[in-house]
Amino acid sequence: MTVKNFIEILIISYVLYQILVWFKNTKAWTLLKGILFILGFFLFAAVLQLDTILWLLEKCSVIAVTAILIIFQPELRRALEQLGSQDVFGRFFQTETVTEDEEFSKKTIHELVRASFEMGKARTGALMVLERENSLMDIERTGIAVDGIVTSQLLINIFEHNTPLHDGAVVIRGNRVSAATCYLPLSENMTINKALGTRHRAAVGISESTDSVTIVVSEETGRVSAAIGGSLRILSSEEELANFLQIQMLGPETRRTGRLRDIWKRKRIR
Repeated sequence: MTVKNFIEILIISYVLYQILVWFKNTKAWTLLKGILFILGFFLFAAVLQLDTILWLLEKCSVIAVTAILIIFQPELRRALEQLGSQDVFGRFFQTETVTEDEEFSKKTIHELVRASFEMGKARTGALMVLERENSLMDIERTGIAVDGIVTSQLLINIFEHNTPLHDGAVVIRGNRVSAATCYLPLSENMTINKALGTRHRAAVGISESTDSVTIVVSEETGRVSAAIGGSLRILSSEEELANFLQIQMLGPETRRTGRLRDIWKRKRIR
């Protein structure tokens, strides 16, 4: 083990770490899991010596490399731009930690619930996306950075009519509003109620591609709904919304409560 080998290990480790961070912070993370599944299937076929399947996979591999480059083209371009514009050595020594004060908390739930139903009473439309495991940095880049602590006053002011930030969605990471006026992908699900507008279709769209939780306040009816896992459901009271957010955002131990789960199923919008 020489100094040269040690330097090479450090460089390779750093490069692999940055690649994984890049995958995690983009939509490429979901695609990567699909690629890993295909590689696992390839290994399974190799162990069982399934010659026909191995031959097909080998012939498709050349096309797959080109397809990956095309699919990842926006992310690759953005990664190269960031590499050229940022201080690489500064990032190497930077330590990123999340303090307890920055984590999603019951106080954040209280502020979200209060803001949602106050905007509902005033018929103010709102769209709030809560980040969980899947990164929403791609969505953030479509909006304007805010980086403010979640409070009901801040959210109400953002979505107030005729204000510069009211159009679009806000992204919430932990207890902070990361960005506003963000654009969300619209769902192509044809079974969604046709009476629902673009705001609700956008909430379902982001819930289909990520594990996020999205709160929607209808401008027409003042009704508060939540989208998760590609489905949209009504939460008709502050207690229901608070319990739902606690179940979805504050860890697996709260997911065992069954009362809200039954309410959640009954309130689904057809």
